[in-house]
Amino acid sequence: MRLINKVGAWFDFRLQLGAPITEAATHRVPRETASWFYVFGSAALTVLLLQIVTGILLALIYVPSAGEAWNSLQTLNHDISLGWFIRALHGWGSNFMVAIVLIHLVQVFLFGAYKFPRELTWIVGVFLLLMTLGMAFTGQVLRFDQDAYWGLGIGASITSRIPLIGPWAVSLLLGGPIIAATTLSRFFALHVFVIPGLMLAFVGVHLLMVLKLGINEWPMPGRIVRRATYLAEYRELTHKDGVPFVPAAVWKDVLFSGFVLLSIACCAVYLGPFGPSGQPDPTIIQTVPRPDYFFLWLYALLSFLPPSAETPILLIGPAIGIVVLLVLPFIAGEGEKSWKRRPIAVLTILLAAVSLGTLTRLGDHAPWSPVMNAWSSVPIPSQYLSGRTALERRGALVFQAKQCHNCHALDGQGGQRGPALDRVALRLNEDQLIRQVIQGGGNMPAYGKNLNPPETTALVAFLKTLHPLAIAPAKDASRSAALE
Repeated sequence: MRLINKVGAWFDFRLQLGAPITEAATHRVPRETASWFYVFGSAALTVLLLQIVTGILLALIYVPSAGEAWNSLQTLNHDISLGWFIRALHGWGSNFMVAIVLIHLVQVFLFGAYKFPRELTWIVGVFLLLMTLGMAFTGQVLRFDQDAYWGLGIGASITSRIPLIGPWAVSLLLGGPIIAATTLSRFFALHVFVIPGLMLAFVGVHLLMVLKLGINEWPMPGRIVRRATYLAEYRELTHKDGVPFVPAAVWKDVLFSGFVLLSIACCAVYLGPFGPSGQPDPTIIQTVPRPDYFFLWLYALLSFLPPSAETPILLIGPAIGIVVLLVLPFIAGEGEKSWKRRPIAVLTILLAAVSLGTLTRLGDHAPWSPVMNAWSSVPIPSQYLSGRTALERRGALVFQAKQCHNCHALDGQGGQRGPALDRVALRLNEDQLIRQVIQGGGNMPAYGKNLNPPETTALVAFLKTLHPLAIAPAKDASRSAALE
C-alpha cells in the first residue's frame, strides 16, 4: 500500500489530476436526480467503451477489402477462438447503444433538460445520436455480404439525390463512382477512426458541460426556468438538498450499466453474431436487403412510398427533423420543465414512437419495391436481335448472362424491379447509359466491377438499339453542336 501511494503521489504531482477527479466525483447533485431515470447517459458511455474494446479486437483480424472482408468474418466466426462471441458482443452492443442513446434523448426532452443553461449540452447530444446511427450504418456495411452490398447501393442512391453535393458525397464515401476495392477502406476508416474519434471528443465536451452546469434537477410541476434566476436557484437547491455524486448517485449507474452489459452478453451467447449472409454479387437479385433493426422503419417507408415522393421525403423530412432538434433549446429555452404540464411534448413523443414502431414492424414483412417477378431464363424477344451487328448481339448476350432481364422488361417480358428498357435509348444517350451501367442509381447497383470494358461497350451498344425504328435515339446535344 505504501508503494502504491508513493507511485500514485508521484504521478499526481506531475499530472495534477487528483484534484479534478476528486472534484468531479464529489460534486453535488440534486437529491431527486439520484434516480433510475438518470442512468441512461452512463450506460451509453459504458456501451461505447465496450464497442471500442471489441472493435479493436475485431480489427486485428478483419481485412477491409472487397475480396477478403467476407472471408475474414467467416474466419472470425469459425476459426478464431471466441471470435464469434466478440463479433456478437460488438453487434448486439451496437443495437443496445442505439436504443440507449435514443431513450436518453427522449428522457432529456421530456424532463426539459435542454432548457437554459444546457442548450449546448442538448445540441452535442443530438450530434452524438447522429454519430451513433452513423456507426451502426457503417458497421453494417463492413459485413459486406449480399444485404450490405445492396443496402450500400440504396444508401449511395439516397446520398446522390442531395442537391449540388450529391455526386461529390457519393464519390467521397465510395472512393469513386462505384462500389469497388476502395469502398470498404473508406467505410473502415469512418467506422474505426473518424466517427469514434468524433464521438469521444463530443462525449468529453458533453461530460464537461454536465460537470460545469450540473445534472438537471427533477422536473417538478410549477418549477419554472427563468434565465435571470435559474442559476441562483439551482445552486441553492444543490446546497440545501444536494448529495455527492459518489457514492449517492453513482451506484445506480454502476448497477444499470452492469445489467446492460450482462444483457448484451446474454444476447451474444444465445442469439449469436449478425451474418454475414451470402457473398456480395449484384447479379444475384433474389435477395431482400433488409437493414439492421434500427433502420427497418426507413426500409418500410421506402417500400410503401411512391417513387415520386421518395426524394422529397428522404431529403426534406430528416433535414427538418434535425433542424427542429437543434433549434429547440433556443425557441423553448425557458418555462415549464415537467412533462405533466407539457402535453404537446408528450404527444410528440407518443406520435414518434407509434410511427417508428409501426414502420419497424412493417419493415419485417414489407416487400422490396419494386417487386421482381421474372427470371433471366426469359429469352430476349427476337425483334431485338434481328438486323443487329456482331457487337450488338454480343451486348444482348451480356444482357442475358448478367441477369439484367431479372429486373428489366423487354416487350412486356421480364422483371419489374427496374424500368422497362424498350425505349431506354430515347431517355439516355450513350454517355448516360455507360454511367448508369457502371455507377448504378436508384435501386440498381453499380456493375462497374462486374463488367470488363469490352462487356460494357457491347452492352451499351445493344441498349442503344432499344428504341422505335421511326424515332432516333437520344444524343448529346453539346457534342453534336461541337461537331457542327
